[in-house]
Amino acid sequence: MTSSRTPSLRPLVVSADDDLLDDLLRLLAAAGAEPELATGGPALRRAHRTAPLVLVGADALGGSTLRSLPRRPGVVVVTTGELPAAEWAAAVELGAERVAVLPGDESWLLARASAAVRSPVERGWLVAVGGSCGGAGASTVATAVALAAAPGVLLVDGDPWGAGLDLLLGAERADGLRWPELAGLRGRVAGDALLAALPEVRGVHVLASSREAPGPVPDEAMAAVVEAARSVGCPVVADLARTAHREGSAALADADLAVLVVPGRLRAATAARLLVDQPGSPWAAAQLVVGRVPGGLERAEVVDVVGRPVLAELPHDRSAVPRGERGEPPQVGPRSPLGTVARRILTEVRSGARQAAAVGAR
Repeated sequence: MTSSRTPSLRPLVVSADDDLLDDLLRLLAAAGAEPELATGGPALRRAHRTAPLVLVGADALGGSTLRSLPRRPGVVVVTTGELPAAEWAAAVELGAERVAVLPGDESWLLARASAAVRSPVERGWLVAVGGSCGGAGASTVATAVALAAAPGVLLVDGDPWGAGLDLLLGAERADGLRWPELAGLRGRVAGDALLAALPEVRGVHVLASSREAPGPVPDEAMAAVVEAARSVGCPVVADLARTAHREGSAALADADLAVLVVPGRLRAATAARLLVDQPGSPWAAAQLVVGRVPGGLERAEVVDVVGRPVLAELPHDRSAVPRGERGEPPQVGPRSPLGTVARRILTEVRSGARQAAAVGAR
């Protein structure tokens, strides 16, 4: 029967070792992949050029054909025992990203093959939200953006001392992992597995800080979580502390849109100016959401003080605080002030992400 799988999604296996081939075919079948087998000739050259992953058996390292092919990413050498020094040198010459030793590396190889043959997905965008001062409402705005983007969005709590974003969603009792269980993450993480392990409320996956064991979020863990979600097409909204140059800087540096929430008060606007003007500040390119305050600064006055454009204004809403105290999520309906601001932010980030994708495709 002819396979319907696109040839470009078929991993290439280069080996004549029957025992190793049996192991690799079993692993690739578990990953949902139909491999292409080749050891030489035009078939090898074509598959080497187009395959999403190339698995080279240790027995094939001595051949001259592989060495004559151009170096490319996505090459893994697979062996069932330790490689002699000469074969290690050959693996390095091929540009192998890793030498996988079976059976110990079976789990890694299965995950790597699954990722390689997964149908391409549009990368999820990233919005970073912060406040110019305490009580600015950044967490509320971030939560509103996530709710407006739902379903299928990740809300990440980047403020370890903020008592947990799950409170704003009414999800403090929801089952799932919080930051203390994930603070050790590094490098490549399976996005689907991560999202499935988190609490989910109203279509929003939330990774919240802990009230029982608060602590700083390592930048490497933040980067791993954000990248895992975005790589499987999940948009991310990160609520970051004002000190995001120390905590959450990876998320802020990679953001498609940075939003700084600034209450319409002189001290708050001045604090925002200090944030965006600090040399090397990751907030330098932020756009502003101005929170209207009775008797406070007007929009144009905030722009004069901060020197950054205003993306949206948030009218004063006296009912927002009582709703939050009752554990009710922010209102993001068509006529709600927060909903209007959230949709303005979403329009901006989606437009920017589409433009970036178009530039990258050229």
